[in-house]
Amino acid sequence: MLQHVPKQPPKPQSFQLHNPNSPLVSLSKTASTPFNHSSFEQNYRHICSTLLSITYSRSLSKGLQLHSIIIKSGFQTIPLVAHHLINFYSKSQLPLLSRQIFDETPFKSSTTWSSVISAFSQNELPLLALEFFRDMLGNGVRPDDHIYPSATKSCAILSRLDVGRSIHGLVVKTGYESDVFVGSSMTDMYAKCGDIWDARKAFDEMPERNVVSWSGMIYGYAQLGENEEALRLFKRALEEGLDVNDFTFSSVVQVCGNSTLLQLGKQIHGLSLKLNYDSSCFVGSSLISLYSKCGVIEGAYQVFGEVPLKNLGMWNAMLIGCAQHAHTNQVLDLFGQMGSVVTKPNFITFLCVLYACSHAGLVKEGQYYFDLMKTYGIEPGAQHYASLVDLLGRAGKLQEALKVIEEMPMEPTESVWGALLTGCRLHKDAEMAAYVADRLFKLASLSSGLHVLLSNAYAAAGRYEEAAKARKMLRDRGIKKETGLSWVEEGNRVHTFAAGDRCHPKSNEIFMKLDELGDEMEKAGYVADTSFVLQQVDGDEKNRAVRYHSERLAVAFGLITFPPERPIRVMKNLRICGDCHTAIKFMSKCTGRTIIVRDYNRFHRFEDGKCSCGDYW
Repeated sequence: MLQHVPKQPPKPQSFQLHNPNSPLVSLSKTASTPFNHSSFEQNYRHICSTLLSITYSRSLSKGLQLHSIIIKSGFQTIPLVAHHLINFYSKSQLPLLSRQIFDETPFKSSTTWSSVISAFSQNELPLLALEFFRDMLGNGVRPDDHIYPSATKSCAILSRLDVGRSIHGLVVKTGYESDVFVGSSMTDMYAKCGDIWDARKAFDEMPERNVVSWSGMIYGYAQLGENEEALRLFKRALEEGLDVNDFTFSSVVQVCGNSTLLQLGKQIHGLSLKLNYDSSCFVGSSLISLYSKCGVIEGAYQVFGEVPLKNLGMWNAMLIGCAQHAHTNQVLDLFGQMGSVVTKPNFITFLCVLYACSHAGLVKEGQYYFDLMKTYGIEPGAQHYASLVDLLGRAGKLQEALKVIEEMPMEPTESVWGALLTGCRLHKDAEMAAYVADRLFKLASLSSGLHVLLSNAYAAAGRYEEAAKARKMLRDRGIKKETGLSWVEEGNRVHTFAAGDRCHPKSNEIFMKLDELGDEMEKAGYVADTSFVLQQVDGDEKNRAVRYHSERLAVAFGLITFPPERPIRVMKNLRICGDCHTAIKFMSKCTGRTIIVRDYNRFHRFEDGKCSCGDYW
């Protein structure tokens, strides 16, 4: 049944279409014949079905032609036609044209409001979506199961939990809390705003759940680092026969990547292949991150090459993966390829490129890409300045790095000063380190990592009193230093080690292997560098302290557990110390094994006594 259809059909208009074979030609021919009620209704239905077809095919040129027919025929005043036009421009990523159609529609039904609010929400204009939602309520239009999800999605984009709670209250008042679509959108909103408790409450109270509610919960747990609960929910969803989608797979693969669960990630990759989600950009981005974070950069390259249509997220995932694996030339090559396929880089893209230049010592190239940002209309942020300072600091250009900080258009952040402090530590400039420390302590709060970095800089320069003072300040402020851990995946188990750890069932074999290797390494020329032991103890004790660091225990476990042809992959939560870096190079040379170590910043691939980082890290 049509609402507010004009009583008399408008006078037909005749015009010429550019493409005589277009499916729209029949509309122009019909429009040139005298109207009666039957032909009017036939044209109306034909226009609606054609507009739906064009919207589905994303053909902007044909849609514009049809829009001209609609205007000349007077059909634009019909609410359902206006709804289809708003949806067409929304799907064509032209939401402001959707708004124009809305403004020109004399009678606005709930469907019309729903269409324009959805157009804003789907095209990353959440403020406009909520503004129109408020105006709709002011006009006395009751929200429905189509409008609520768009409003809650906008709250999630803006992380406006307060507005989301208000909308939830309205949902309850209007009796939509048991609706599966509305309930799913509420669960998703709470999860993306970080309120996992209310998300789970809404999820558990739903009488019926769909893929959106399941995916929202899994995503929420993944974002908060609750990886076990995320995997548990995914398993439960599969057991209940849920038809998971690409967003579900993306979240679960992300969990595997963050936890470096390579074997489980491979199984989920296989499942996505069976269900034909392997060509999804969302799944592809997560798979690239999974393989690169687990030290299998070859797998990341394969996934990247197999996805036919790549979005910006995939390009960025591949860029950061290459950068962390010291594939600097590939990073610069990929950045060049983005221009050839008309993919515009964003601020994350430039962070990846700057990171790659910084860890390869490419000072001129890094400065070039930093300046190039403005060509793309991107103003450098604090993170970009931190990367530039890191680039200069690692290259020993500490005064230039300090000048960059002094000329920053915003206040330097902890990460900016921390980058300079890293350069001071690498080049043993305790004087500048003290200057940086004075600036850092003026900030409201500091991470434990920066306190330790400052202490290390003092200790490396032999100024143990200042190092002790920095550590005391850490204790006085109630900040606990993060314990250094290393772990190795074996089948469905993860083996974790701390320095000097003798709790592992194979600890006797592990320590015997390290002692055995120690003799071979010394014969090959290894000499322990005890400057990385920051305590004032004698030489023998320092030697024992560095010999049993967590990464060495993990490597020794891999040597006695895995077959010779299998690379040993070790993950570490902190930066690998300089002596362990040297020691593992000798381990790879003496054993003939490939050893891959990921610390908090990058990957080190050790083969035949050499490291992929080129000792520039």
